[in-house]
Amino acid sequence: MVSTFPNPASVDLSHVRLSIRSLLPQLVEWRRRLHQKPELGFKEKLTAEFIAQKLQEWGIEHQTGIAQTGIVAIIKGNKLSNGKVLAIRADMDALPIQELNQVAYCSQHDGVMHACGHDGHTAIALGTAYYLQQHRDDFAGTVKIIFQPAEEGPGGAKPMIEAGVLKNPDVDAIIGLHLWNNLGLGTVGVRPGALMAAVELFNCTIFGKGGHGAIPHQTVDSIVVAAQIVNALQTIVARNVNPIDSAVVTVGALHAGTAHNVIADTANMKGTVRYFNPAFAGYFHQRIEQIIAGVCQSHGASYDLEYVSLYPPVINDAGIAELVRSLAQEVVETPMGIVPECQTMGGEDMSFFLQEVPGCYFFLGSANPAKDLAYPHHHPRFDFDETALPMGVEIFIRCVEKFLN
Repeated sequence: MVSTFPNPASVDLSHVRLSIRSLLPQLVEWRRRLHQKPELGFKEKLTAEFIAQKLQEWGIEHQTGIAQTGIVAIIKGNKLSNGKVLAIRADMDALPIQELNQVAYCSQHDGVMHACGHDGHTAIALGTAYYLQQHRDDFAGTVKIIFQPAEEGPGGAKPMIEAGVLKNPDVDAIIGLHLWNNLGLGTVGVRPGALMAAVELFNCTIFGKGGHGAIPHQTVDSIVVAAQIVNALQTIVARNVNPIDSAVVTVGALHAGTAHNVIADTANMKGTVRYFNPAFAGYFHQRIEQIIAGVCQSHGASYDLEYVSLYPPVINDAGIAELVRSLAQEVVETPMGIVPECQTMGGEDMSFFLQEVPGCYFFLGSANPAKDLAYPHHHPRFDFDETALPMGVEIFIRCVEKFLN
């Protein structure tokens, strides 16, 4: 659990306008309903139906079925239009985790859980849509709210972009947030440049020659080969990457062998690569394969490597990041306030949107140890302090009003 936070009692919601604070019971109700019905990527049918039902109830123009289960809502301000368009993105999917929380709103879907806060993201986006629809006289231009499937994998942002969600009308900028249990309630993490890392995955099978454990000279030991590869891969970051740059090469799984006295003929390993600098695109794939090929050749083994570049790094536009920072500073009132050094090697496919248009993705602190709400993301007891929900809406609304007016 995370334990170093400012006292949650110091959080001051007085800077959240009363009309948004009054939405808290509804935001909590929506979030908990979504939490009870979690769905995996591209299977968010109940979630999409609930969102569409609310948008229709509020008279908000929207399109469903984008990239299978995605939704885009369009809200136009009543002020003299300046033609500007701001997009707000929220992800909807859950994780294949069995929830261990003992709460009234616990997941009703066995083996599936909102363990990363996407239910809260969706609730905040719904609250933002509702507020904007009721206050169209307060802004010009157009707001697009993008409810995206499959952020946890295989990725819904790219197919939504390919389906044209940033077009007709063309989006000028995009913002999004992630409820973040690595920060205390009411704290905001925002910075220009790289916020989250690129995500690349690899699967490798080493083919040796099996045999008796007592007669190793007749074999090519795939375990020995794999062990040397694991060690050698650590030299990429240690000796090939500029120490000023941050990068990670992790082998997370290694499986081989079946018995004490049998030399395994194959070994399978899985791993991930993370980095912030876009210039590294393609580099780690090449370097990892060079190392694997070299070690295998030296031992008379062969290999099969599958390498996937999943998400690029999340790179915030400096101007939009400053917009978010300046407005968030007016909303949050905690001892820590705004935290600029908030980078993480976690990944996010919000990165694809930020490659297309200027934008900013930021963290909204949601941990509260006093309420036992500080378990990390993807933990089976993950939960967050729902007081953060109206703060998210307030920051989004202020960004709309400032950017579009």
